[in-house]
Amino acid sequence: MAEYKEIGYNRRANYDYEILEKIEAGIVLKGSEVKSLRMHRINLTDAYAGLSKNCEAFIRQMHIPEYALANRMNHEPKRTRKLLLRKRQILRLIGQLKKGGLTLIPISIYFNEKGFVKISLGLGKGKKNVDKRETIKEREWNRQKSRLLKNR
Repeated sequence: MAEYKEIGYNRRANYDYEILEKIEAGIVLKGSEVKSLRMHRINLTDAYAGLSKNCEAFIRQMHIPEYALANRMNHEPKRTRKLLLRKRQILRLIGQLKKGGLTLIPISIYFNEKGFVKISLGLGKGKKNVDKRETIKEREWNRQKSRLLKNR
């Protein structure tokens, strides 16, 4: 597996959505945004990805705070950023999203081995409250089980 340096992670993604498939995409950024990402300053909680009819993908509401040292050439923190995907991938995603009930959620953002910023998107289906409670029960049971095995 390729080595990468993780910048940020969306904890709510696995809690609120059942991730069916993961997709890696590049992202178009300005220089001050990359500098801010190198300082691990990002918030993916409210972010979501969308597709346009002319085969383009965008990520919205991803908060990258302004870089303090970039005086005049700073960026807008919550601007819409273009995602770099192949046309075939976008067309397949459009088909899957039209089926209904699925959304594109950013899971994590990282630097790949070449130093480029990549974003991991998940094609997910929203969980109901019952499913969320099931996830919590399962997680707590696994913790309790590991504690019991550790103490023996």
